[in-house]
Amino acid sequence: MKFQHIGMIGYGEVGKIFTAGLKSRVAGISAWDVKFDSPDLKATPLAHATQNGITTCQSVAELCARADLVISAVTASNTLAVAQAAAPHLRPGAVFLDLNSASPGTKQQAALLIDATGARYVEAGVMTSVPPYGIRVPMLLGGAMAADLAAVLNQWGMDTKAVSDQLGVASAIKMCRSVMIKGLEALVIESYATARAYGVEDHVLPTLMETFPSIDWEKQGAYFFSRVVQHGQRRAEEMREAAHTVKEAGFKPFMARAIADKQQWVADQACAGVFEGIGKDTPWQVFADRLIAGLLPKT
Repeated sequence: MKFQHIGMIGYGEVGKIFTAGLKSRVAGISAWDVKFDSPDLKATPLAHATQNGITTCQSVAELCARADLVISAVTASNTLAVAQAAAPHLRPGAVFLDLNSASPGTKQQAALLIDATGARYVEAGVMTSVPPYGIRVPMLLGGAMAADLAAVLNQWGMDTKAVSDQLGVASAIKMCRSVMIKGLEALVIESYATARAYGVEDHVLPTLMETFPSIDWEKQGAYFFSRVVQHGQRRAEEMREAAHTVKEAGFKPFMARAIADKQQWVADQACAGVFEGIGKDTPWQVFADRLIAGLLPKT
């Protein structure tokens, strides 16, 4: 299995990191993003791509015509839509690597669309935040071509592992983990902000340290607040897919839905400008104070 040209669908945080890390591994690399079609949003990502030697495409069709490895890195809610858009234009024998955080059922639907064209679908479960790992972020691959693709990607310096030739396994692992990790984020934000509102955070956090001494709760809290403020919308969409995963297993997704709601609420606050001017390395108390201030009656 050899690749000459990579096509990246989605030029957000992950797309930028992956194209930068992989462009030296192949003869060419292209990108397409829905923002490229927006008069108000396209200038910044197009400039970034040009400055970093990434060829930009005007459509998914153009990208697929160039690429023998297509990587989809979009928001969870667009996982299936991207597969639908790309499928008619994929080259026979091309590999479609789906990085998106979607349920096993969604990935299986996407695979049916891709495989029907003569291309080959591989699912990926990205097991932690891409920064600061870059292309070395641990990924689990699934599907009939997972082992072959993992061998190539690992030669490129990536950290991938084929976990099953059956689609859905890698995504199930990712989604079950997401319930826990995104759930911790939501719990920390709710607990810390409430403790701050009551003025009892200096009593609450030491008890967490006593119970879980291996975790720096001050530092972890700041990281959780920062990541959710920055990526809450994406996380909320991922948790809706996690809820689908739970439902597909036959359970009612009480917790996954609640986590999605909390992530969405924080994302909405960020969109409303509640956290404007706050840097990513800011102490968690500053984020919490902004949330508390936002609840006060406007005078």
